Amino acid sequence: MTPSRRASPCLKITLLTAAIVLSGCASTNNPRDPLEGFNRTVFNFNDKVDQVALKPAAKAYRAVLPTFVQIGVGNFFGNLGDVWTGVNNVLQGKVGDGLSDFMRFAVNSTIGLGGLLDISSEAGIPKHKEDFGQTLGKWGVASGPYVVLPLLGSSTIRDTAALPLDYKGDLWSYVDPVRVRNTGTVIRIIDARASVLDATDLIEGAALDRYEFVRDAYLQRRESRINDGKSSDDDSSRRTPSQNGDTTIPGGTAPAPGPSPVTAPSDSMSDKPLLPTSAIGESPLPIMSSDVDRPRIDSGVVAETSSSPVALPLEAKVSLPIEDCGKALSVEARLSCLKPAQ
Repeated sequence: MTPSRRASPCLKITLLTAAIVLSGCASTNNPRDPLEGFNRTVFNFNDKVDQVALKPAAKAYRAVLPTFVQIGVGNFFGNLGDVWTGVNNVLQGKVGDGLSDFMRFAVNSTIGLGGLLDISSEAGIPKHKEDFGQTLGKWGVASGPYVVLPLLGSSTIRDTAALPLDYKGDLWSYVDPVRVRNTGTVIRIIDARASVLDATDLIEGAALDRYEFVRDAYLQRRESRINDGKSSDDDSSRRTPSQNGDTTIPGGTAPAPGPSPVTAPSDSMSDKPLLPTSAIGESPLPIMSSDVDRPRIDSGVVAETSSSPVALPLEAKVSLPIEDCGKALSVEARLSCLKPAQ
């Protein structure tokens, strides 16, 4: 008798979330977030899990292990992620970037001692981060409503549908024996969380709606990644928001005068600190995330996820009183509140 196949944890979470969403939940007037009632409930659940289990473990991890060990762990899993990134770059028609990603993997896996050392970045080979959700968006699949997944964090309907394939594209998911794979997964999660402790502490201490902040930052970041760092205004002559489902202003309103929305830099800009994915909600508990190449945070700047980093650099000084952060019209303005005046 052929043994039955076990569904992957990622697929189970995806199906569970879909069932809950379809069963009905409170809606709002925000066209990008019609499931806000459900999303806030899951967001609060994820936050409780983080505060009780993940954050304390990450603090202990960072306190005990030397910095070079933590960097080595991030480099190792980031190196594995370069393969799936290369595949998605090729699928998006960016063959040159795909070949660059495969070259990175080859160099770091050999000269870089299995990926513990990031020799490729030192040699000037740029690092990218792509997933299948971005590939679908690149070819015009609409993002659909914003949704918060249990344990996995911020997503959209499109990106949630892409998760099972992203899981299959993660080389670590094929490691045997299972106990080694599970141990590595736990280390991967804790390392990812430890890399954004400073950023999340700043966000948690600010007087703003953290759910709204994380949602808006995630949606703007995903749009930027799908458009390769170009704003929708720059690309309006070739692509309309209805084609990819990602608009510049998540609330669906026209931009008001003031600080412009975040335009994330290219992933190849490795010389600047980046804000890892989980810090803004792309994967607060990145159990299945492939976004693992997460640079550490430099002082004074809020620095991708597992499964890689996302870029939200802080360059501006404080432009609003801290109590007015929640009134800011853009993520950039809200982030500027979090950086003390020099």
